[in-house]
Amino acid sequence: MYLAIIGGTGLSQLDGMEEMRHQVVSTPYGEPSGPITVGRMGGQEILFLPRHGYNHRIAPHEINYRANIWALREMQVTKILAVSAVGGISATMTPGSLCVPDQIIDYTWGRPSTFFEGDLESVTHVDFSYPYDEQLRNAFLQAGAALSIPMIDGGTYGATQGPRFETAAEIRRLEQDGCHVVGMTGMPEAVLARESDIRYASLNVVGNWAAGRSGPRLVSMAEISQTLRVSMKDVRRVLGQILQHQE
Repeated sequence: MYLAIIGGTGLSQLDGMEEMRHQVVSTPYGEPSGPITVGRMGGQEILFLPRHGYNHRIAPHEINYRANIWALREMQVTKILAVSAVGGISATMTPGSLCVPDQIIDYTWGRPSTFFEGDLESVTHVDFSYPYDEQLRNAFLQAGAALSIPMIDGGTYGATQGPRFETAAEIRRLEQDGCHVVGMTGMPEAVLARESDIRYASLNVVGNWAAGRSGPRLVSMAEISQTLRVSMKDVRRVLGQILQHQE
């Protein structure tokens, strides 16, 4: 039984891991984003997988989410801590903020999003009322509190298709729907973990204001990269704190 960390934009490697090895896992759904890194951190063995690949080369809509989750399940992962870069929609989600969402709305399309299809013995449904595991959410929040790193407790993640950023009108629509942040990778990753009986929670790093939230300015990749470089230092500290106290 292992804990895995899935890294997003800005977290393609996990500093501080020891005794590392790389495990290639084949799945019925093709290849994962890369070999699974297995090592020790915080006194326990963990697994790490960057969803965009180790060279950040896989676009959000091209990530093989089913292969990623299947591979982690095959390696006996029972908990996933995911990290994702997002855009801030609501006024509280300023660039550099850390948010632990509690809800998600899926606006993606065309992505294989379930293991339960094809030659089934019976139709299978999973409860997805609350998409994130509350105990793991609390682990993020408690780690932030212990390190005096501010975190926003709760919020709705709007998962869009990408790889383009959204229009200002689309962001207004997401806001009306109740979304606080917007990202491109939250689904179907979360529901595939639920189908696999893997507990899952996400830490969102606000890299920029979403389209139209800062007036006529365009979204700048250079500014996003700079914000993430700074914020990911806190993310790594939070992950280290969690690993020291996970059973």
